[in-house]
Amino acid sequence: MHTELIHVGFDNHVALNRVVAVASPGSAPVKRMVQRGKETQRVIDLTSGRRTKAVVVLDNDWVALIAITPETFASRAASMRNEAVA
Repeated sequence: MHTELIHVGFDNHVALNRVVAVASPGSAPVKRMVQRGKETQRVIDLTSGRRTKAVVVLDNDWVALIAITPETFASRAASMRNEAVA
């Protein structure tokens, strides 16, 4: 099994096979999840100082903050899946 990396901006990548969910950062449950992740030092900030537009939940209880929208992330993931099939 090989790891597919998806570009999330500013020369940062996330392992696509580790992604459990991608969410908007505005809801209270997602804000609580990010806060808990910061308290347990399990947050990776990949925004390079920009505004967080999406929160990526990984299968190892880590949370990644990214500066692209969930829709953009999903379309990049879908295009990578389509390339892998073709």
